[in-house]
Amino acid sequence: MKVRVDIDESLNEDEVVIHCRKLDERTQKIYHTLMDFTKGDQTLMLYKGNVEYYLLLDDILFFETLDHGISAHTVNNVYETTYRLYELEEMLPGYFMRVSKSTILNINHIYSISRNLTASSEIQFKNTHKQVFVSRNYYKALKFRLDEKRKCI
Repeated sequence: MKVRVDIDESLNEDEVVIHCRKLDERTQKIYHTLMDFTKGDQTLMLYKGNVEYYLLLDDILFFETLDHGISAHTVNNVYETTYRLYELEEMLPGYFMRVSKSTILNINHIYSISRNLTASSEIQFKNTHKQVFVSRNYYKALKFRLDEKRKCI
C-alpha cells in the first residue's frame, strides 16, 4: 500500500481520498478509523428544559432510554435528545457502542467493569459516580472492542 500526502494551500478544506482496487477489510478499517477521527470534534444538540446545548460527542459518557425519552449523560449533567437509540447507533463514531437494549456508551470513558457471570456486568466511568450495565449478550463484543483499542495504543 502506498501512502502519499499532497499539499495544496489553495484548498478551502482538507480532504482525504482513498484510491483502492477493491473495498477489502483493511481499506474499510482505514476508512472507519478516518471517519471516527473526524467525528471526534462533532457536536450534538441536546436539551435541558427549553435550552439547547451543543456538546462535543467525546464529552458524552452514555445514552440511555428512560420513560420520557433518550437521555445523554456527561460527567456532571443529564440532557435529553430527540433521537432514538437506533438513530444514534448509526450516526455516532466507532467509540460508541450499544451495551444493552437501552444503553449506548462511550468506550473511551470506561474506568472499570465488574464482571457478573449470571447477570449484567457493571461499568464505572472515570471521574463520576454514574454507572451502566452491559448485558451478557453484549459483554463479549465490548471486551473485544476494548482489547482492540488497547492494541492500538
